[in-house]
Order: sequence, then structure tokens, then C-alpha cells
Amino acid sequence: MSKCSKPKDEEIKETTEETAEEVETSKEVETAEEVTETAEAPPAEKTECEKLTEELKAQKDSYLRLAAEYDNYRKRTQQEKLSIYADATAKAVEELLPLADSVTAALTNTSDDDPHKEGIELIGNQLKKSLEKLGVEAFGETGDTFDPTLHNAISRTDSEELPANSIAMVFQKGYKLKDKIIRPAMVQVANC
Repeated sequence: MSKCSKPKDEEIKETTEETAEEVETSKEVETAEEVTETAEAPPAEKTECEKLTEELKAQKDSYLRLAAEYDNYRKRTQQEKLSIYADATAKAVEELLPLADSVTAALTNTSDDDPHKEGIELIGNQLKKSLEKLGVEAFGETGDTFDPTLHNAISRTDSEELPANSIAMVFQKGYKLKDKIIRPAMVQVANC
């Protein structure tokens, strides 16, 4: 039999097989298209989900930054309040220092038998206690080492009794409030 003379049954069989193959191929194509469509759908949802997640992260970051700014503001204002209090205290103490100098001068120039000496001593002790309560310290004693940040040298002298760069005489005591110098001590420096 030649190719042209195939029996009809065989032709039908071949046609049926070809049609079955075409149907399977078209089903595979349709299935592939469905898979592609289903695969494309979730990324669309993911992008929306990712957008929401990114927006949430941005809002959270903004909130954290705002909270940090507020915390910094609170700390800064608290430090400013303390600074203002310290400056006001220093200014008030600065106005009282001439009184402390006068009381000290009165004590050194009063004789032991003077009836007013005891009263001056009481006033001096009371003023000293009040300054201590405020945190004010006096500094600048004879024999201390000279420090240009704390002392104001107004003269110098040579002395064999004192070491180099030490205070020989104190003309006016210095005062400080914690680390802040209210008034430097006026001193005479030996052997500099």
C-alpha cells in the first residue's frame, strides 16, 4: 500500500491522534497561561502589601525620630533651667561678696577686747554657712599652688620659705559655685 492508499480507519486514527495531541498542547498552553496569570496575581498583591509595609516603616521611623527629638528637647530645657538657676545664684552671690569681704576685714581689724568682735564673728559664721548651703566655696589660701585659672596674680615676691609658684599673700579671697568661678582670688605669687 502506498501512502496515499491508507485505509480510512488508519487515517481516522491518525487524525484522532493528531487532534488529541493538539488538544493536549492547547491544554498545556491554557494551563501555562493560567499559571502565568496566577503567578502574576500574587506579585500585584505583594507590591500592595510591600507598599503598606514600607509606609508603616516610614511612619514608625518618623515616630521614633519625633520621640527622640522630644527627648532631646526635654533634656536640653532641663539643662537650661539648671544653668539659669546656677547663673542666678552666682549673680546673687557676687552681690554678697563685698559683704563677706567687709566682715573679714572687720574681724582682722578688731582687737580681742572689743565688745563687737563676738557679734561680727557670729555674722561672719552665719554668712559662711549661707554660702555653703548655696554650694559656694572660698579658695585662695597662703601656701597653695598658683593656678592662673583660679587666681589673679597682682604682684610677685621672692621667698626662701615658700616653694616656686605658690601663693605668698591673699589680698582678696576667691569664690566658686561648683565648677563656675564667681570671682578669682587676688594673690601675690612667690618665686615665679
